[in-house]
Amino acid sequence: VRRPTMERPVPLLLLLLGGLSLLAARGGADVAIEACCADGNQMATQHRDCSLPYTSESKECRMVQEQCCHGQLEELHCATGINLASELDDCTTLPNYNSSLETMFVKRCCHCCMLGRAAQARGQSCELSLMISYQCGLVFRACCVKSQESSDIPRGDNMDFSEPAKVSEAEEEQEDPYLNDRCRGGGPCKQQCRDTGDEVVCSCFVGYQLQLDGVSCEDINECITGSHNCRLGESCINTVGSFRCQRDSSCGTGYELTEDNDCKDIDECQNGIHNCPPDFICQNTLGSFRCRPKLQCKSGFIQDALGSCIDINECLSISAPCPVGQTCINTEGSYTCQKNVPNCGRGYHLNEEGTRCVDVDECSPPAEPCGKGHHCVNSPGSFRCECKAGYYFDGISRTCVDINECQRYPGRLCGHKCENTPGSYHCSCSVGFRLSVDGRSCEDVNECQSSPCSQECANVYGSYQCYCRRGYQLSDVDGVTCEDIDECALPTGGHICSYRCINVPGSFQCSCPSSGYRLAPNGRNCQDIDECVTGIHNCSINETCFNIQGGFRCLAFECPENYRRSADTIRQEKTDTVRCIKSCRPTDVACMRDPVHTISHTVISLPTFREFSRPEEIIFLRAITPLYPANQADIIFDITEGNLRDSFDIIKRYEDSMTVGVVRQVRPIVGPFHAVLKLEMNYVLGGVVSHRNLVNVHIFVSEYWF
Repeated sequence: VRRPTMERPVPLLLLLLGGLSLLAARGGADVAIEACCADGNQMATQHRDCSLPYTSESKECRMVQEQCCHGQLEELHCATGINLASELDDCTTLPNYNSSLETMFVKRCCHCCMLGRAAQARGQSCELSLMISYQCGLVFRACCVKSQESSDIPRGDNMDFSEPAKVSEAEEEQEDPYLNDRCRGGGPCKQQCRDTGDEVVCSCFVGYQLQLDGVSCEDINECITGSHNCRLGESCINTVGSFRCQRDSSCGTGYELTEDNDCKDIDECQNGIHNCPPDFICQNTLGSFRCRPKLQCKSGFIQDALGSCIDINECLSISAPCPVGQTCINTEGSYTCQKNVPNCGRGYHLNEEGTRCVDVDECSPPAEPCGKGHHCVNSPGSFRCECKAGYYFDGISRTCVDINECQRYPGRLCGHKCENTPGSYHCSCSVGFRLSVDGRSCEDVNECQSSPCSQECANVYGSYQCYCRRGYQLSDVDGVTCEDIDECALPTGGHICSYRCINVPGSFQCSCPSSGYRLAPNGRNCQDIDECVTGIHNCSINETCFNIQGGFRCLAFECPENYRRSADTIRQEKTDTVRCIKSCRPTDVACMRDPVHTISHTVISLPTFREFSRPEEIIFLRAITPLYPANQADIIFDITEGNLRDSFDIIKRYEDSMTVGVVRQVRPIVGPFHAVLKLEMNYVLGGVVSHRNLVNVHIFVSEYWF
């Protein structure tokens, strides 16, 4: 059976050899790179082994020999796999190889060829679109194309299959499926290339990413993108095409760093790096080791750090090793107990069991070793005589003498006063205090509970203080009685009430004039009674009631001839305005030529100022400019009559694009007072009065103003 011949795929090794050849040419090397590659191919063909030593003295040549050997060996194994797929149509029956790497090469090429044959059998395209390895794609395409060509060969009855078909070189070159492969030699791609027939697709190795030009590859920094798997306590360090994890802190003494970046305990005993003496056994511990002596001590002994056996003093190390009444005596490796025979001294006697000495109580009745005025105090092996509390022993008279505690401890026993008593002392307190429950401290007495003051009492420390309610003052004579304060007679009494002050016990009352006023809710000011509102005036129907402070006025204003009352009559709280506008008959030429346009009657009520410090604005005349150009017309305000004692003046002001005449009170006026101010507003055009308004202001000044 004739094996189908295939064009060997162009390996990527040729690209590498081309680069090495160029490198050798640049470096000026004498060794021919092609010859080195031929030696590597021969070694793979003859020996089927690339681990043999290379004899070339050039490092570059040895590198080329090794790469070409591996490339040739891989192609040989790949050809075997293609033959298995073509002849046996099965990849399970693989020859026996020495290494699993060879088996992998054969199996991979066999599978890729089987995939190509299966694609041809299904009528699919021989252009593989899967992103598999470049070499597998070449094998897939070659087997697919060859199977398609074999199926297209016509078979006659007299065809001899034993003779190989003779194909011209031109036809063989035309049938070569790799001539038009645009990925031959790597194509335009920097790393991986795949020709889909329509276009060339570039891809990158693991750890790289394709750049925007679609050809070049750049390293992926897994440490920045977060695609690493470094654990807590490890730092990510980027490498070309990959990364590595580095531990942040060292493992410390007694530990070593593993390949997995973990800390592993060092077994110093197994590695032989301990320093235990020959008589000791090394025992490994976490992070260290310890030396255990080989010699074991007997019972009653303990081993020291040097391995020596030292006797244990059981009398000190064991709690009560002997029974009561016996003494412990240490021996070599043990101890013994010896019975005690106590010898009691003066002041002690043997107990009933005869095991120990106990104290003799010399003070127990009926014995009385101390004299009168003393009491006996027992002590271990003896006794002493002491004076009773409040007495001390006088060595000269040999008697107990009273202690004056007040002199011995001044200011420390009693809060206020101390008085000595036989064997003790007594405490007393000053006036305003009483003795506390402890008999020593003094506490304040609340004198206010006995009501010593005529009105209010405030307890203070050691005494009390009387004070009075509002409207009263404490008497200077006894400091206890409260006397009424005449608020109306005080220097400020004139300002307490707006009209009149009346003193009452503990307070005061304000009063108002008998008519026209009533007391305000605050009890001090007087409010005017508006007779016009309450209806208690006596004005007729034709008169207008105008309220003033403390009274009212009945006013009657009639418009003069050729004038009529305007509908915009103003009625305010303290002012009344009656406005008369000119109403001429059509034939009255004199009336029409008269510049007086309006006549107003205004009534206001002014206060009597007690403290007049600045002018008070009382009337505002807002002028409505006629339809004249602003630069031609002028407005003049004037007071023609009624300005008593020059108490008023009038000024011109501009507010909100309007001309306003302001009447001010410049002097204080004492009521009661009634004046009529006659005011004029003249519109002057070209030096001639073209328009005039007359305002009559009736001013009432009351006698009282609150």
